[in-house]
Amino acid sequence: MCSRYYFDNDTMNDILNIVKETDASLRGMQADRDIYPTDDAAVIIRNAAGGIKLSKVKWGYPGINGSGIIINARAESALDKKMFEGGIRRRRAVIPAEYFYAWSRNKEKNTFRRKDRDTVYMAGFYDLTDAGERFIILTTQANASMIKIHDRMPLILEKGQIKDWVLDDTAVDHFLRQTPVLLDRETEYEQQTLFDLT
Repeated sequence: MCSRYYFDNDTMNDILNIVKETDASLRGMQADRDIYPTDDAAVIIRNAAGGIKLSKVKWGYPGINGSGIIINARAESALDKKMFEGGIRRRRAVIPAEYFYAWSRNKEKNTFRRKDRDTVYMAGFYDLTDAGERFIILTTQANASMIKIHDRMPLILEKGQIKDWVLDDTAVDHFLRQTPVLLDRETEYEQQTLFDLT
């Protein structure tokens, strides 16, 4: 699951080594901050020439009948959902982050980042809604580095997979079944127990 992540200038610099085109809408956008649902964020999408670009898109689809927002979609079933199919098939996105957060059953905040400290690239998609362009982060079954905290985690891509995820319509099914890399977990405080509650 991913309901908040951190984006900083190092992340931006890493992206700019990959993406040569940047939308003017990103000028003046603040880095070094947590990104919350409904925030504008820097995401990598397809450009008009068939390459990739960095663009500003708001996080979260409007909920059904205007109730709340939808920020994540399950990789295993997203293609079966009419609301998501067009985005996944034609408007895939990569959401870069320095790290993301997940909360345990005991409401403890955990930070997850790559072991190599590179940028975390989360797979997602976007669409034009009545409220403007919005993106969603795809989640998949948690791997061993996250399963104690949550049963879901973002679908994480390798840097070398970014262009294929965004541009190659034939590779979508393969990526949706991918197992994410193991991550490092940090927490400020963790409730200790004598019993294994898992």
